Amino acid sequence: MSRVSILLPFYQATETLEEAIQSVQSQTLEDWELILINDGSTDDGPNIAESYAGKDTRIRHLTLSHGGIVKALNAGLELAQTPYIARMDADDICYPQRLEQQIQLMDKNQHIGLVSSRVEHLSTNPSQQGYIEYIKWINSLITHEDIYSRRFIESPFAHPSVLFRRDLVKRYGGYQEGDFPEDYELWLRWLNAGVNMAKVPATLLKWRDLTQRLSRKDTRYRLEAFYKMKFTYLTKVLPAKPLWVWGAGKTSRKRAGWPEDLGHTVEGYYDVDPKKIGDPQINLVVKSYKELPPPGQIFLLILTSVRGVRGRIATFLKEQGWTEGVDYLFSA
Repeated sequence: MSRVSILLPFYQATETLEEAIQSVQSQTLEDWELILINDGSTDDGPNIAESYAGKDTRIRHLTLSHGGIVKALNAGLELAQTPYIARMDADDICYPQRLEQQIQLMDKNQHIGLVSSRVEHLSTNPSQQGYIEYIKWINSLITHEDIYSRRFIESPFAHPSVLFRRDLVKRYGGYQEGDFPEDYELWLRWLNAGVNMAKVPATLLKWRDLTQRLSRKDTRYRLEAFYKMKFTYLTKVLPAKPLWVWGAGKTSRKRAGWPEDLGHTVEGYYDVDPKKIGDPQINLVVKSYKELPPPGQIFLLILTSVRGVRGRIATFLKEQGWTEGVDYLFSA
């Protein structure tokens, strides 16, 4: 039996599917099966998949009516019988040692349930600075401790870069349908259940940034959907302390309404802008960050998302004796 099943759903992916398949065939670890899941494509993708399946017995081709990525991935999980499951998208490219290095890490660390890697950004649009910064950020998270403590900022993994133990699906469930990104919800659910996750500190996937990718056009990936879903999990781990927010701008206050909707009262806000300090409107209390109490008295959600400021906040709080994950969490 193969060691790993690679789930590769595709829909209207004629231009990139063949290169993705060939990158799997070029793996230094040869003991794999590739499950190509046709999500109702009407282009030449099904013919490409059938051609490769006819030539390579390690490749299986499953055809579905068009139902979306969650239905396709769960159909692939049903077919897979190997100890490990890897993800791959039809527009991405695996480095040759991807599977070998990821499985080596898993074999040596039985306590780890999911492993990813660093990724390389492939884009035809040089103006996508936001995505470039996001990839730099996920590439900086290597250990389980890093991933766990920063899990509420954004999804800590490129979905097609992950490999996980198949028994996690039986224990904690697979992909779920809903008004949220299916991969981020899965990571948060498994992390909440105690699953350890890490990354190979090497670049093992070329992650293509196309204008038609799901994260750009599907409503489940809009910012509001991200926040509502991740705050559902965040509020499960909030300690029984007064809850305060760092960041008193309009955007941060809007985001603070979501934990309140889930039953957690925000006592007030801290900010660095002197113009916002005081009681600028009814039922809104804003204090200077210099007035933060000693650690242990409150719990702080950091909801400001100004680029480049996160590191300065973390440095300041560390100097005051605060501990990330114990006294505060970044969640924007």
